[in-house]
Amino acid sequence: MSHANARTTVQGRLLIVQRHRAGWAQAHIAAAMGVSRKCVKTWVDRYAAEGEAGLVDRSSRPRTSPRRTPAEVEERVLAARTELRAGPDLIAEHTGVPARTVSRVLARRGAAPLSALDPLTGAVIRSSKATAVRYERERPGELVHMDVKKLGRIPPGGGWRANGRAAAEATRDRSTKLGYDYVHSVVDDHSRLAYSEILPDEKGTTCADFLTRAATYFAARGITRIERVMTDNAWAYKYSLRQVCADLGARQVFIKAHCPWQNGKVERLNRTLATEWAYKQVFTSNQDRADALAPWLEHYNTRRRHSALGGLPPVSRLSPT
Repeated sequence: MSHANARTTVQGRLLIVQRHRAGWAQAHIAAAMGVSRKCVKTWVDRYAAEGEAGLVDRSSRPRTSPRRTPAEVEERVLAARTELRAGPDLIAEHTGVPARTVSRVLARRGAAPLSALDPLTGAVIRSSKATAVRYERERPGELVHMDVKKLGRIPPGGGWRANGRAAAEATRDRSTKLGYDYVHSVVDDHSRLAYSEILPDEKGTTCADFLTRAATYFAARGITRIERVMTDNAWAYKYSLRQVCADLGARQVFIKAHCPWQNGKVERLNRTLATEWAYKQVFTSNQDRADALAPWLEHYNTRRRHSALGGLPPVSRLSPT
């Protein structure tokens, strides 16, 4: 792919060659194409030597890097990182290598950040994103993701988004706690069909009842069988969904502790809920926001374009009901 300031593309370079072969002077080609004579000569010569393959973009990476940090110095930096468990400044003082070079060596060699290391032993104690490679189940209902998103309730008359921070702070009654809305959501892994409800809490019985209603919603849209339910390790999920999953004939699956990206599809839905529904417009009451959820969810499932689905909505992957 050409960079943002490139004056020519592969097709433009081919046009230069075609005009040269048709008898155009290189100076005339340069004037017509808005490039220099040297540029015209470069592409004409490269075509003569390599054919059309020579007109394709090449990497700008240098063939050699004579001033690159030697391998033995990089090993010394990595050994100091293991021994000292310190940042670039201290490693630079210990090794005599500039701190900026230390940073580049650590990044190039994939050294774990200090925040992921045990300060006593230096062992990696935090999980890496082992599920960074995208996956998708083969059929609807094979796996659904479940999670809860907490949203602060909107005071009567609107909060700071409606009235500004100064006005909201001046009229705020600190003796009255507004609390939270708990947006429970389930997403089908294959089709991205989603179902959400605003509930007063995230207790076990609330989560179990919600999953039952979500299964009914999915069944009405063609997903008649849920095979697996993936959640995090919250107590409400671990001990309260067993019976519901058994009734549905589904197996309960838990993500690895402290790895929320493994439940990424519903986490992404939570973000979309916040940006496209909860905070997309100004609401003057909590009820107004709650009333807007169902229409938005219908739009999400039936009309909203999903890049993961090739620009189609979730219903495009479901059998007609």
